[in-house]
Amino acid sequence: MTAQIYGTGTTWFGRSPDAEVADLAAQAAHDALADADVAGVDAVYVGTVFGEMGAAQRATHRLGLHGVPVVRVENACASATTALHEAAAAVSTGRYGRVLAIGVEHMSRMPKGPLAPEPRDPHGRAGLLLPSMYAMAATRYLERTGLTVGDLAAVAVKNRGNALLNRYAEFGATLTAEDVLSSRMISDPFTLHQCSPVSDGAAAAVVGPPRGRDRDVEIAGIALRSGAEWDDRSPHVWGFDIVVDTADAAYKQAGITPAEVQVVECHDAFTIGEVVAYETLGLAEPGKGYRLVRDGSTALGGDVVVNPSGGLLGRGHPLGATGLAQVHEVVLQLRGEAEDRQVADARVGVVETMGGGVTGIDGNACVVVVLRGRLP
Repeated sequence: MTAQIYGTGTTWFGRSPDAEVADLAAQAAHDALADADVAGVDAVYVGTVFGEMGAAQRATHRLGLHGVPVVRVENACASATTALHEAAAAVSTGRYGRVLAIGVEHMSRMPKGPLAPEPRDPHGRAGLLLPSMYAMAATRYLERTGLTVGDLAAVAVKNRGNALLNRYAEFGATLTAEDVLSSRMISDPFTLHQCSPVSDGAAAAVVGPPRGRDRDVEIAGIALRSGAEWDDRSPHVWGFDIVVDTADAAYKQAGITPAEVQVVECHDAFTIGEVVAYETLGLAEPGKGYRLVRDGSTALGGDVVVNPSGGLLGRGHPLGATGLAQVHEVVLQLRGEAEDRQVADARVGVVETMGGGVTGIDGNACVVVVLRGRLP
C-alpha cells in the first residue's frame, strides 16, 4: 500500500525568541490537520534536534491528541524527514491508519549558539564544524571544476530572491552577486549571505492510505540512509555518496529517473550544498553542477526548478523542522497552490535533506522523498 500526504502546514520561519517549542509544533500540526480535513490521527512522529524533553507531548496535548503513540526522532537536519519516513512506513505496512509527522526547532535562544562544538567528536573538538566541512567541499570544487565564487553567489541570489515570493520565509531579498560576495566572511569561501540563518519554526504533514482525493499527494518513493565510512580513500567530498545512494533508492522505489522531476527542494545549508545536490540527485554529471547555475536551468521558469521556496538560505533553517517545510513546498507545487512561485505543470517533485557530521562517517543521515501529484 502506498502512503499519501493528505495535508501539510508550516509556521513562519525566523527568530521568534518568545515562542515555545510546543506552540510552534502545535501551530504547524493544527494547520496540517485542517489542510488534510481530518480531526485525529492514530500516531505521531516528531523530529527535533535540540527540543526539550516532553515538547512533543505538550504539542499533541494542545491539539487534543490524547492517548496515541508519540515517538520522537533525531537525525540532525534530516530529523523532520526521518519522522515522515517513519510515518509513511507505518501507514504502508498497515501499522497505523493516519499518522501525523511534525518537525520543530527553536534555535534563537540556544545559550551556546546553534552549532556548538561537540567535544566528544574529533572534528568538533578541533572546531571543524559544518561551515568548515562545507567550505572544504567548496574549495575542492573551486580547484577541480569550472565552479567560480560567482556561481556560488548566484545560488544565494536565486534562493533569496525566491524567498521574496514565500510568506513563510525568513530572508527574502533582492541581492546581487556583489552583495553576496562583499558580505562578512564566515568560512572561506563562504560569506554571510551564502550561509543559512539561525531560525525557529515548525512544519507538519498528515500521512494516510489512498482515499481518492485529488489534492492528496503520493509518497511515490522515500529512502533513509546513514553515512558509510568517509576518509582519505573516499573519492568525493563529504556528503556526496550518502545522497547518491539515498536518491537512487528513492528513485527506484518510485520507478522514475531524474529526468522526470520538475521541482526539487534540496539541502542548501550553504551555497555549495545546492551545486553538489544537482549532481547527487542526478540532475547534472559529477563536476558539472555549476553549469545549471549559469544557464538558469534551476531558476523559476527553468527546466527543473530547485528551491522555489527560497531553500534553507532564504526560507530559513530550524534544523528539526526543515525537512517537512521542504515537503510542504513540494506539496503546494504539485497541487498548483504555490502562487507566484508556481512551477508550471509540476507533477513529480523531490525533497533531499542531509543531516549532520560525525568524524569518519559520510553524514549522519539523508532522506530523499519522491512525491507525485495527480494528473490533470
